[in-house]
Amino acid sequence: MYRLRALVYYFLCWSTIALLVPGGQWWVLAVALLTTAPLVVFFARRGWRRYPTAAFRLFVVRPVLYVQLTLPLVSLAGIVGAGIGALVGSPLIGGRIGAATVLGVLLLLFAFGYVGSKLLVLRDVRVTIPELPSELDGLVIAQISDLHVGPQTSQAFLRRIARTVAGIGADVIAVTGDLVDDRAEDVGAFVTGLGGLRAPLGVYIIPGNHDIYAGWDNVERSLRSRLQATILVNAATVVQRGSARLVIAGTGDPAGRRGGIGAPDIDRALAGVPDGATVVALAHNPALWPALAAKGVDLTLSGHTHWGQFAIPRLGWSLASPFQTRAMGAHRDGDRMLYIHPGTGYWGLPFRLGAQPEVTRITLARGSEASITMAPARATSCGAVPPRQRSAPRQEPSPA
Repeated sequence: MYRLRALVYYFLCWSTIALLVPGGQWWVLAVALLTTAPLVVFFARRGWRRYPTAAFRLFVVRPVLYVQLTLPLVSLAGIVGAGIGALVGSPLIGGRIGAATVLGVLLLLFAFGYVGSKLLVLRDVRVTIPELPSELDGLVIAQISDLHVGPQTSQAFLRRIARTVAGIGADVIAVTGDLVDDRAEDVGAFVTGLGGLRAPLGVYIIPGNHDIYAGWDNVERSLRSRLQATILVNAATVVQRGSARLVIAGTGDPAGRRGGIGAPDIDRALAGVPDGATVVALAHNPALWPALAAKGVDLTLSGHTHWGQFAIPRLGWSLASPFQTRAMGAHRDGDRMLYIHPGTGYWGLPFRLGAQPEVTRITLARGSEASITMAPARATSCGAVPPRQRSAPRQEPSPA
């Protein structure tokens, strides 16, 4: 049944556009075939049998995705414009004006979004934890997330990320999932760009849903053989700073429940955690936060939502907000806190507006009351890192 619905959908959309384009029926048919056939093959085979190269992703997959986003809006605008034009006796002209207007707006949005996907920013997040050991006061965690690295990813951009992270001088580096885009072979591109990340108390990696889709067994094996990093899947480790101990725990991802590989097991992740220890959990999907908070985790660092890659931070809204209970920003429930990272890369299309690719500098502080504040994001210049703020940063509005 869904195949019939898809056939009717494409027929109506492309027929509308063909009727509106003067003398363009043949090239409209060619574009329709070129941008629909790859989708048919993908779903029929349930993925790509061969490794999708950079050229294939750039010149086949990306145009297909752009067209799928544009097609329904332009065709609908054409139909609406034709209806309005019919009132004055010019349905064809009205349809062309409507379709052309929406197409022009979308092209501008795509252009601005493309530029936004390259504007790497740094954000300071300050987390105050009651009874934090004095030796951990001022400890800095650098968080990157949702890189979605593949052969199409700019290695120059990855080097900018690496320089920015290095410039922070963090005690801990956390990579909170979705390292690779589609396949286990993408680990090679990740390692080339970010394999040199180092921190005094370690680099920690957890899987995201795309790492699961790519085949977590192979992804994990490749990461362990190529990186000097600790991979945490439902496990925890204790790091020491002076006489104080900090527990860093990492969960699996809910996507792993389908195959039982990489699925989250919070009890296992927190097994053996010393009583009274400060615990920072890395959980790709923020939906895991309530369970982690209930287990006494002080701070959870997540990603996954990308803030929809289109957000209005001052309003606490993003394109992901209708689909996620907590979609962006900083959250607190009693003494338990959560930060949802907007992502450092992008998924699908190089498009980001209001949710620029981010490196986050998280500073732990000792205080009488729990709090989490996020400063406005600041642009980095060729990987240069703005100085750390000494006072608590101004808090941006974020969802409750």
